[in-house]
Amino acid sequence: MTALAVAALSCGIWIYLLAARGGFWHAAQRDDEPVPMFPQDIAWPRVAAVIPARDEAGLIRGTLAALLKQDYRGDFTVIVVDDHSSDDTGGAARRAAKAAGASDRVTVLAAPSLPEGWTGKLWATHLGIKHVQALPEPPQYLLLTDADIRLADDMLTTLVRRAVRDRLVLTSLMAKLRCSSFAERVTIPAFVFFFQMLYPFAWVNRPDRKTAAAAGGCMLVERQSLQAAGGHEAIRGELIDDCALARLLKRHGPIWLGLSERAHSARAYSSIDDVRRMIIRCAYAELKFSPWWLAAAAAAMAVTFLAPPLLTLRGSGATQILAALAWAQMALAMQPTLRFYGLSRWWGLALPAIGGIYLVFTVDSAYHHLRGRGGEWKGRIHRHATSHELPGHGN
Repeated sequence: MTALAVAALSCGIWIYLLAARGGFWHAAQRDDEPVPMFPQDIAWPRVAAVIPARDEAGLIRGTLAALLKQDYRGDFTVIVVDDHSSDDTGGAARRAAKAAGASDRVTVLAAPSLPEGWTGKLWATHLGIKHVQALPEPPQYLLLTDADIRLADDMLTTLVRRAVRDRLVLTSLMAKLRCSSFAERVTIPAFVFFFQMLYPFAWVNRPDRKTAAAAGGCMLVERQSLQAAGGHEAIRGELIDDCALARLLKRHGPIWLGLSERAHSARAYSSIDDVRRMIIRCAYAELKFSPWWLAAAAAAMAVTFLAPPLLTLRGSGATQILAALAWAQMALAMQPTLRFYGLSRWWGLALPAIGGIYLVFTVDSAYHHLRGRGGEWKGRIHRHATSHELPGHGN
């Protein structure tokens, strides 16, 4: 393929992304619009939060403090599932509940041994849900959240109002990730941008579209719909559990996903290597553990992100013009996400280099999988299983 053809292809890809990919780059699907429903118009349903936690003693206290300050008017309880932590996660959760004067509203469970075919987070979440389903009055909604997520005081009320008003089976917010260190400024806005590119939120939120995604840090789930869909057992081997849950539930009703300024993550990524470990855990799973999809993704990322600056700087004539136009479109597309994170517009020009970093992470993810270390997180390694290897599948 000639340089001119590559430049034209790159430019065409960015025209498509800006014009026909669900307007993902506008970052317009947010929770800041008011939900027009008066408190007297709703019978506030029971809600139980389930938090799977592994080695989260340093973060769980702040997360529980935020949850226990929610202004929600209905019955609200919290289940923390200690997933074989090597630190004092369970003890930290109990102390946080006691300090808030809410020991009666917080239950801390210890997860038993991880069964074959389950990922750790899904097993812990499943146990928490199983616990609340056995209560004399099970909750109507489950708030599935993570140990690092801090919610504004009115967040649960807002989530329930939206879910009830729109009859949603899944209401999810992509919490605002930390963006303070240099490594975070380089990688985090791009992570959010790429996620929206893969799963345009406007498409996720349309019942007539098959696109389904969610952000695992903040998901309000209608419990009976989850039960009807097969529960977490139906997705027990998934690494990208939030999107798997969204695909499962969208077959049972409408779902909604948006960005949020009022839910944020307290987890710090101090170095590029911290981000790398987060990405390589799941990147190859996104490609269905396929070397062919990996090759196709690498080629697509090279043409989409790497070719425009290279051909702008080294090309001439029409090749240079088309490549520069592709680079300019790339920088333009990044602007709403940069504004969301309060960063300079000039970071948009660095998107090709950042895309190259993510390409390296993706290849590294496949390499770790081939070495038998796929999905490694906090000392636990995930072994990918095909469907016929999982209990309850196959002949």
